[in-house]
Amino acid sequence: QVQLVESGGGLVQAGGSLRLSCAASGVIFSINAMGWYRQAPGKQRELVATITSGGSTNYADSVKGRFTISRDNAKSSVYLQMNSLKPEDTAVYYCNAEVLTTGWRYRDYWGQGTQVTVSS
Repeated sequence: QVQLVESGGGLVQAGGSLRLSCAASGVIFSINAMGWYRQAPGKQRELVATITSGGSTNYADSVKGRFTISRDNAKSSVYLQMNSLKPEDTAVYYCNAEVLTTGWRYRDYWGQGTQVTVSS
């Protein structure tokens, strides 16, 4: 069993910054891609940013230049530094990881979500 635990959400004023963290634990042989997704009220979950085990990154157009994804493979962790936050960034942010675990299969895991609220 693998668990992803997020932290770092909260309430911030527009223009402010937050840093999200996500740590994976459990039976982990390796982790392929890790990423952050978000879901605003009444909207579908959308990709924010992903990062491969080698460090290649991909960002949604709406966050390019403002958000930075990084990871620490030794800690099985992924981070999202969010700067210049806007009210439209308000959402529940979910961590995702593709984990090689028991059975020697890559499985997709999700965190429980952390609320980010940006006030205008």
